Formats: sequence, C-alpha cells, structure tokens
Amino acid sequence: MTMPGDTTTVPRPAPPGAGSVSLRDVAVRFRGKQRDVTALSGIDLDVRDGEFTAIVGPSGCGKSTLLKLVAGLLGPSSGEVLLGGERVRGPRHDIGYVFQRAALLEWRSARRNILLQAEMRRMPAQDARRRVDELIEMTGLTGFEDALPHELSGGMQQRVALCRALLHRPPVLLMDEPFGALDALTREQMNTELNRIWRETGTTVLLVTHSISEACYLADRVVVMSPRPGTITETIEVGLPAERDYTATMGRPEFRDATTRIRELLGAVTAPLE
Repeated sequence: MTMPGDTTTVPRPAPPGAGSVSLRDVAVRFRGKQRDVTALSGIDLDVRDGEFTAIVGPSGCGKSTLLKLVAGLLGPSSGEVLLGGERVRGPRHDIGYVFQRAALLEWRSARRNILLQAEMRRMPAQDARRRVDELIEMTGLTGFEDALPHELSGGMQQRVALCRALLHRPPVLLMDEPFGALDALTREQMNTELNRIWRETGTTVLLVTHSISEACYLADRVVVMSPRPGTITETIEVGLPAERDYTATMGRPEFRDATTRIRELLGAVTAPLE
C-alpha cells in the first residue's frame, strides 16, 4: 500500500521470457464411446525461461498429452496454458518438437532433411543454409551432411531430427522420449550432447522420458506424475551444475538423492522405468 506523498516505487515482476511455460489448473478429458476419460487433472506448472524440465511417470499418465498442450496441438478441457506469457490458443509454429522416431524422409540427405523445416517456414535460403552449417557442427554431424537416412546410425538420425527442430531458434523445445529407441551407450552419448547443446542455445526444454537417470542427468527440475488421471505428485530440484560430466554426475550425492526420491514417489509403478 502506498501512502499519500510516498514516492517509493513498488517493483513490478519481470515479464515472462519468450521461453517461459505455464499451465494453470489444467485438465484434459476425452469423450469415448463407453465412458469419458480424464487424462490430466489439476496441473499447475511453471517452467522458467531457459530451464530444462523433465517429466516422468507411469505409462498412460498424460506426459505426452502435456507436451501437446504446450505445442497447441490439443486444447485443455479447463484451465489455461501460457507460452511466453501469452495464452496458447492453437498450434504454435515457433516451438521445436522432437519425437521418439526421427521421421526423416528417406530420399533426402541429412542436410536436406534439416532444410525441410526452412522450406515449410519459408525462411530466407542463405540464412537457413548458414544455420544448418552451425547446427551440423554443433551436433557432430560434420562429414555426414550428404548421407541418406539409411546410411546413418539411430543416434545420428536423432541428431538430424534435433537440428531440424532447432533450425528456427525456437524459444521452447519439446522432446517426447527422443532417445527411447537407442541402445544404452548411444543414449548416454546423446544425453551428453543434449546437455551441451542446451547450454549453448539457452533454449527452454521440456523432456518426457521413462528413464529416471536420464531425467536427473539432464534436467534442472524433474516433474513426477501420478497414474491416470495424471497429476503432479512432486517437483524435484536436482541441484546439479549446468555443465555435467556423465560418469562423474552418476556418483554425485545430488543425483543419487534425486533418483532415490523419484523412485520412492513412483513406488510400485517404477517397474517399467530405469
């Protein structure tokens, strides 16, 4: 409260950054032939600009549905979703999205698969080519620019998909089990690369994963969800430095504490999780 003659200025909260994400009391219900299904209920979540947030929970709890809400591919039954402080009212073309499968066009080279994003967005050709060169170097694809998808390993295909999603410098990157189909060693390598790329780009990342160790290695915070209807059971602050050596991180007490707590929260439903 300001008294007459008081010149003290009350500071206003900073406006949300372009990469901030907020869900306010969000619920999603699907109407079926036999009965209605509630996928999400009472979801309240704030993701800060530039933050890496992972989402874990049992199968069918609505993790992928949550990403679709942020992307504007699905509207909430109630509540609201905000991106950069603006209400999401339809598909958001400014975000990036990486799925479990790379979904590359078999007849296009790695470079031309990345450039497909530029063609769809009608980006200036010179700017797009320059950006592709940056991303190819950033993701370790140098020397494989002209390779067709069948000539690339699974990890390399996912690198191409990641480049494609990052081409337009999205403020928010959504990742839905992007490394789930990879072997364990390649998955570790991709985790290390993703941590480095996130630090270099400053992009806000929301990652859905079934791997508790992957979530805790990559994220600032891990959102733990309940079985359907999905609610947020707890949000875990991992407490690790942004730059993380993979082997060293596995032995840190912050990592062990976070993974242990998540397993406790998930209880008996941790069987399908790593």
